[in-house]
Amino acid sequence: MQRIIDEFEQTKKKKLVPFITAGDPSIEMTLHLMETMVSAGADIIELGVPFSDPMADGPVIQRASDRALMNNVGLQDIFGLVKDFRARGHQTPIVLMGYLNPIEHMGITAFSAAAQDAGVDGVLIVDLPPEEAKEMAPILSAHQLALIFLVSPTTTPERMAQIAEHASGYLYYVSLRGVTGASNLNIEEVESKIAELKSHTALPVLVGFGIKDAETAKNVAPVAEGVVMGSALVETIEKQCTKESASEQQKQRCLEAVSDLIGTVKTAITETEPS
Repeated sequence: MQRIIDEFEQTKKKKLVPFITAGDPSIEMTLHLMETMVSAGADIIELGVPFSDPMADGPVIQRASDRALMNNVGLQDIFGLVKDFRARGHQTPIVLMGYLNPIEHMGITAFSAAAQDAGVDGVLIVDLPPEEAKEMAPILSAHQLALIFLVSPTTTPERMAQIAEHASGYLYYVSLRGVTGASNLNIEEVESKIAELKSHTALPVLVGFGIKDAETAKNVAPVAEGVVMGSALVETIEKQCTKESASEQQKQRCLEAVSDLIGTVKTAITETEPS
């Protein structure tokens, strides 16, 4: 958790938080993708935990989850991945984003201990309502794990207050009604909702679900502390990185495509910062 806190406190620059699915196209390639994203400007990395029924995700991320599950990637593999990332000297905060079922199956205390030991900084559990977070939040906090919540355009002020009571690290504002990868982003509505959300919490707010390119990122960045980019990045990985028996040259082109996308978006949001 401290790495997340430090990231926001040590610099007020707009944050870029890319999301990729752990194990897509492989655990080994995921590590290279993580390092590439950090080099290209990622400030925090959200790692998707593959799940068989990702109800909040659009078709692009659903397919990524399916590919990872076909590789038999589970929580233990992801903990090993994060350990390897830390062993290579990287201090970029890591947030695991997924669903409640795998965590409950492992047990919240065992999960929290393993995540802390691996070097995870926070968790975003898509289907965890704030009403059910009362028991989980203290366990995560005791293991130095931030509990991050999604806030949607339809979240009521009362529910915002409930979320703020248990949240830590940052909040993830869902800029669109629908699943990841949807379109029709309304910047004025996003700005209004974030202002309402900030009346309930001092936590930073990041915006995601509608960030598909440099232009949308640049439009959203001024009204929040940063942006989360998922589907556009996962789609790039799908097109460039998932070929069977990929050669080293093909893998390098994949990493270059991801680096170019991250770098372009990072430049766009940096341009929104006050001079």
